[in-house]
Amino acid sequence: MTTRTVSIASSVGLHARPAAMFVAAATETGLPVTVAKDGGTPVDARSILAIMALGAKHGETVTLEATGEGADGALDGLVELLSRDLDKE
Repeated sequence: MTTRTVSIASSVGLHARPAAMFVAAATETGLPVTVAKDGGTPVDARSILAIMALGAKHGETVTLEATGEGADGALDGLVELLSRDLDKE
């Protein structure tokens, strides 16, 4: 299992538009990816409802996990995405 930690850069967190962009990117990996806030229960990163319910706000740290071939590269791409202010794109 591959793990990465990242701070949410979007100015209003993972709300509708940034959440949709993240879910699309997680789905494109073709891997089972989970995301969890510090101390929280991991949720499926490919589910818009789960990501919205996560309530990750600007500056909060989340942990991404994936398994399978290419997990390192997939998580690197997702970390890069969450490290940008998606509200400004």
